[in-house]
Amino acid sequence: AALPGPAPADWVQAPLEPAVRAVLVGFDEHFSYAKLCQALRYLLRGGPECLLVGTNRDHRLPLEGGAGIPGARGRGGGAGGPGDGRSPCLGVAVETAAQREAFIVGKPNRFMFDCVAQEFPVDPARTIMVGDRLDTDILMGNSCGLTTLLTLTGVTALDEVRGHQDSGCPARHSLVPDYYVDSIADLLPALGQ
Repeated sequence: AALPGPAPADWVQAPLEPAVRAVLVGFDEHFSYAKLCQALRYLLRGGPECLLVGTNRDHRLPLEGGAGIPGARGRGGGAGGPGDGRSPCLGVAVETAAQREAFIVGKPNRFMFDCVAQEFPVDPARTIMVGDRLDTDILMGNSCGLTTLLTLTGVTALDEVRGHQDSGCPARHSLVPDYYVDSIADLLPALGQ
């Protein structure tokens, strides 16, 4: 549906598509207050039967030179610990307005892996999850029983891994990879054999 005009009164008067039964929140470089209002209106109109779905829990997307941009959904210092999904990013804005939590279909939720494993003969003992984030990639791999490999080219530093490894906290241990490499390019010699 087309977004309403610039006045807040227009946002609550705009017609809603009758067939909408879910609100999906993901990366959106044009996220706006008008879109937030529209998402809330669909969720309020549909009640619990209108699904609130998030794509991932990445709190920040890394860019070259150490820069970053806000992700679709985040993990901050909330009481729930690693992967608890609390950060002021796009999905949390919708969750806060709707006063309900989104079902996350992407990492670190195992939903995506389970869908793939249902379609294809995946042997977790012979599968490796490669990623640059502890709280999404490595957490998902560990929760699915996969071998995990961290690349240090993203947002994670080796000191962070050591901190989780040396802690006495089982939740933090789930963020520790089996292996790490400085760059994905470090794997090229092994792949050539």
